[in-house]
Amino acid sequence: MMNTGWLTAKGAARRRFLCGTGALTTALAHPPPLFADALSGPSTADGQVTTTPGAPVHVRLNVNGHDYDLVLEPRVTLLDALRENIGLSGTKKGCDRGQCGACTVLVNDERINSCLALAVAHEGDRVRTVEGLADETALHPVQAAFIEHDGFQCGYCTPGQICSAVAMLNEARMDTVSAATRDVRRKGRVELSDAEIRERMSGNLCRCGAYVGIVAAVREAAGRRT
Repeated sequence: MMNTGWLTAKGAARRRFLCGTGALTTALAHPPPLFADALSGPSTADGQVTTTPGAPVHVRLNVNGHDYDLVLEPRVTLLDALRENIGLSGTKKGCDRGQCGACTVLVNDERINSCLALAVAHEGDRVRTVEGLADETALHPVQAAFIEHDGFQCGYCTPGQICSAVAMLNEARMDTVSAATRDVRRKGRVELSDAEIRERMSGNLCRCGAYVGIVAAVREAAGRRT
Protein backbone atom coordinates (compact mmCIF):
# COMPACT_ATOMS: atom_id res chain seq x y z
CA MET A 1 0.00 0.00 0.00
CA MET A 2 1.33 3.47 -0.97
CA ASN A 3 2.43 5.72 1.86
CA THR A 4 0.66 9.09 1.29
CA GLY A 5 1.77 10.76 4.51
CA TRP A 6 4.35 12.90 2.76
CA LEU A 7 1.69 14.15 0.30
CA THR A 8 -0.52 15.21 3.20
CA ALA A 9 2.36 17.02 4.89
CA LYS A 10 3.31 18.75 1.62
CA GLY A 11 -0.30 19.87 1.06
CA ALA A 12 -0.54 21.26 4.58
CA ALA A 13 2.69 23.21 4.14
CA ARG A 14 1.41 24.63 0.87
CA ARG A 15 -1.86 25.71 2.51
CA ARG A 16 0.05 27.38 5.36
CA PHE A 17 2.19 29.26 2.82
CA LEU A 18 -0.84 30.49 0.86
CA CYS A 19 -2.64 31.56 4.02
CA GLY A 20 0.43 33.44 5.21
CA THR A 21 0.98 35.33 1.98
CA GLY A 22 -2.74 36.10 1.74
CA ALA A 23 -2.73 37.63 5.21
CA LEU A 24 0.34 39.70 4.36
CA THR A 25 -1.23 41.00 1.15
CA THR A 26 -4.41 41.93 3.00
CA ALA A 27 -2.44 43.77 5.68
CA LEU A 28 -0.56 45.81 3.09
CA ALA A 29 -3.74 46.66 1.22
CA HIS A 30 -5.52 47.73 4.42
CA PRO A 31 -2.93 49.31 6.74
CA PRO A 32 -3.73 49.54 10.44
CA PRO A 33 -4.62 52.96 11.91
CA LEU A 34 -1.01 53.61 12.94
CA PHE A 35 0.10 53.59 9.30
CA ALA A 36 -3.12 54.98 7.86
CA ASP A 37 -2.46 58.30 9.59
CA ALA A 38 0.98 58.52 8.02
CA LEU A 39 -0.43 57.82 4.56
CA SER A 40 -3.31 60.27 4.77
CA GLY A 41 -1.35 63.23 6.13
CA PRO A 42 -1.17 65.19 9.41
CA SER A 43 -4.32 65.55 11.52
CA THR A 44 -5.64 68.15 13.90
CA ALA A 45 -6.42 67.48 17.56
CA ASP A 46 -9.96 66.33 16.71
CA GLY A 47 -8.66 63.85 14.14
CA GLN A 48 -9.47 65.86 11.01
CA VAL A 49 -7.00 65.35 8.17
CA THR A 50 -5.51 68.71 7.19
CA THR A 51 -3.66 67.78 4.00
CA THR A 52 -3.74 65.04 1.43
CA PRO A 53 -0.67 63.91 -0.50
CA GLY A 54 -0.87 65.28 -4.03
CA ALA A 55 -3.50 67.88 -3.19
CA PRO A 56 -3.09 71.34 -4.80
CA VAL A 57 -0.97 73.81 -2.85
CA HIS A 58 -0.51 77.57 -3.01
CA VAL A 59 2.71 78.64 -4.73
CA ARG A 60 4.04 82.13 -5.39
CA LEU A 61 6.43 82.33 -8.34
CA ASN A 62 8.43 85.40 -9.26
CA VAL A 63 8.68 85.38 -13.05
CA ASN A 64 10.23 88.23 -15.03
CA GLY A 65 9.95 90.50 -12.01
CA HIS A 66 6.26 89.81 -11.34
CA ASP A 67 4.75 87.67 -8.58
CA TYR A 68 2.15 85.07 -9.54
CA ASP A 69 0.01 83.37 -6.89
CA LEU A 70 -0.91 79.92 -8.18
CA VAL A 71 -2.68 76.82 -6.92
CA LEU A 72 -0.82 73.82 -8.32
CA GLU A 73 -0.49 70.12 -7.76
CA PRO A 74 2.97 69.38 -6.33
CA ARG A 75 3.88 67.35 -9.42
CA VAL A 76 3.37 70.27 -11.87
CA THR A 77 6.63 71.17 -13.60
CA LEU A 78 7.92 74.70 -13.84
CA LEU A 79 7.51 74.43 -17.62
CA ASP A 80 3.81 73.61 -17.37
CA ALA A 81 3.24 76.31 -14.73
CA LEU A 82 4.82 78.90 -17.01
CA ARG A 83 2.87 77.85 -20.08
CA GLU A 84 -0.47 76.65 -18.78
CA ASN A 85 -0.97 78.66 -15.57
CA ILE A 86 0.86 81.93 -16.18
CA GLY A 87 0.42 82.07 -19.95
CA LEU A 88 4.06 82.58 -20.93
CA SER A 89 4.19 80.31 -23.96
CA GLY A 90 7.62 81.45 -25.18
CA THR A 91 9.24 78.61 -23.26
CA LYS A 92 8.72 75.50 -25.39
CA LYS A 93 8.07 71.87 -24.56
CA GLY A 94 10.21 69.69 -26.79
CA CYS A 95 11.25 66.29 -25.49
CA ASP A 96 9.85 66.80 -21.96
CA ARG A 97 12.79 64.83 -20.55
CA GLY A 98 15.66 67.33 -20.37
CA GLN A 99 17.41 66.32 -23.58
CA CYS A 100 16.65 69.05 -26.13
CA GLY A 101 16.93 72.30 -24.16
CA ALA A 102 13.86 73.95 -25.74
CA CYS A 103 12.47 74.59 -22.25
CA THR A 104 15.59 76.35 -20.90
CA VAL A 105 14.87 79.25 -18.54
CA LEU A 106 16.98 81.22 -16.08
CA VAL A 107 16.55 80.67 -12.36
CA ASN A 108 18.60 83.07 -10.25
CA ASP A 109 20.56 83.80 -13.46
CA GLU A 110 21.46 80.13 -13.99
CA ARG A 111 20.06 78.03 -16.83
CA ILE A 112 17.90 75.01 -16.08
CA ASN A 113 15.62 72.66 -18.00
CA SER A 114 12.21 73.70 -16.74
CA CYS A 115 10.63 70.41 -17.83
CA LEU A 116 12.68 68.65 -15.13
CA ALA A 117 11.97 71.19 -12.37
CA LEU A 118 8.95 71.17 -10.06
CA ALA A 119 7.26 74.55 -9.79
CA VAL A 120 6.86 74.25 -6.01
CA ALA A 121 10.64 73.88 -5.67
CA HIS A 122 11.24 77.39 -7.04
CA GLU A 123 9.08 79.47 -4.77
CA GLY A 124 11.23 82.44 -3.74
CA ASP A 125 13.56 82.14 -6.74
CA ARG A 126 13.90 84.64 -9.59
CA VAL A 127 12.65 82.99 -12.77
CA ARG A 128 13.36 84.64 -16.10
CA THR A 129 11.97 83.49 -19.42
CA VAL A 130 12.60 84.66 -22.98
CA GLU A 131 9.75 87.15 -22.55
CA GLY A 132 11.69 88.89 -19.78
CA LEU A 133 15.03 89.40 -21.51
CA ALA A 134 14.31 92.60 -23.46
CA ASP A 135 13.74 95.91 -21.72
CA GLU A 136 11.20 98.56 -22.69
CA THR A 137 13.43 100.13 -25.32
CA ALA A 138 15.59 97.41 -26.87
CA LEU A 139 16.11 93.70 -27.34
CA HIS A 140 18.63 91.83 -25.26
CA PRO A 141 22.01 91.73 -27.08
CA VAL A 142 21.66 87.97 -27.55
CA GLN A 143 18.21 88.37 -29.10
CA ALA A 144 19.49 91.07 -31.46
CA ALA A 145 22.45 88.90 -32.45
CA PHE A 146 20.21 85.91 -33.24
CA ILE A 147 18.19 88.10 -35.60
CA GLU A 148 21.28 89.60 -37.23
CA HIS A 149 22.93 86.23 -37.86
CA ASP A 150 19.80 84.18 -38.69
CA GLY A 151 20.31 81.97 -35.67
CA PHE A 152 16.97 80.22 -36.18
CA GLN A 153 14.78 78.64 -38.83
CA CYS A 154 11.47 77.29 -37.52
CA GLY A 155 12.14 79.12 -34.24
CA TYR A 156 10.84 76.41 -31.92
CA CYS A 157 14.15 75.90 -30.12
CA THR A 158 15.11 79.57 -30.25
CA PRO A 159 13.76 80.70 -26.83
CA GLY A 160 15.74 77.97 -25.11
CA GLN A 161 18.81 78.68 -27.24
CA ILE A 162 18.69 82.38 -26.34
CA CYS A 163 18.16 81.80 -22.60
CA SER A 164 20.97 79.26 -22.59
CA ALA A 165 23.28 81.66 -24.43
CA VAL A 166 22.57 84.46 -21.93
CA ALA A 167 23.53 82.22 -19.02
CA MET A 168 26.50 80.77 -20.89
CA LEU A 169 27.98 84.20 -21.47
CA ASN A 170 27.67 84.93 -17.76
CA GLU A 171 29.40 81.63 -16.99
CA ALA A 172 32.24 82.49 -19.35
CA ARG A 173 32.70 85.89 -17.71
CA MET A 174 33.04 84.08 -14.38
CA ASP A 175 35.97 82.13 -15.85
CA THR A 176 34.13 78.80 -15.91
CA VAL A 177 35.95 76.16 -17.94
CA SER A 178 34.40 73.57 -20.24
CA ALA A 179 35.43 70.31 -21.87
CA ALA A 180 36.73 72.36 -24.81
CA THR A 181 38.98 74.63 -22.72
CA ARG A 182 42.56 73.93 -23.78
CA ASP A 183 44.27 75.16 -20.63
CA VAL A 184 42.21 75.03 -17.44
CA ARG A 185 45.13 76.57 -15.50
CA ARG A 186 45.10 79.90 -17.31
CA LYS A 187 43.99 83.08 -15.59
CA GLY A 188 41.51 85.61 -16.90
CA ARG A 189 38.37 85.45 -18.96
CA VAL A 190 37.94 82.37 -21.10
CA GLU A 191 38.26 82.89 -24.84
CA LEU A 192 34.99 81.99 -26.51
CA SER A 193 36.20 80.24 -29.63
CA ASP A 194 33.74 78.45 -31.89
CA ALA A 195 34.70 75.17 -30.21
CA GLU A 196 34.00 76.66 -26.78
CA ILE A 197 30.62 78.01 -27.88
CA ARG A 198 29.57 74.70 -29.46
CA GLU A 199 30.57 72.78 -26.34
CA ARG A 200 28.86 75.18 -23.96
CA MET A 201 25.67 75.26 -26.04
CA SER A 202 25.61 71.50 -26.69
CA GLY A 203 22.64 70.96 -24.37
CA ASN A 204 20.40 72.89 -26.78
CA LEU A 205 19.47 71.03 -29.94
CA CYS A 206 18.25 72.58 -33.21
CA ARG A 207 16.41 70.12 -35.44
CA CYS A 208 16.63 72.57 -38.35
CA GLY A 209 20.43 72.56 -38.09
CA ALA A 210 20.92 76.33 -37.72
CA TYR A 211 24.07 75.84 -35.68
CA VAL A 212 26.27 78.03 -37.89
CA GLY A 213 24.02 81.01 -37.27
CA ILE A 214 23.67 80.18 -33.57
CA VAL A 215 27.44 80.07 -33.02
CA ALA A 216 27.89 83.32 -34.94
CA ALA A 217 25.13 84.99 -32.91
CA VAL A 218 26.62 83.93 -29.59
CA ARG A 219 30.07 85.09 -30.70
CA GLU A 220 28.61 88.46 -31.73
CA ALA A 221 26.75 88.84 -28.43
CA ALA A 222 29.90 88.01 -26.50
CA GLY A 223 31.69 90.84 -28.26
CA ARG A 224 28.90 93.30 -27.56
CA ARG A 225 28.90 92.51 -23.84
CA THR A 226 32.68 92.55 -23.36
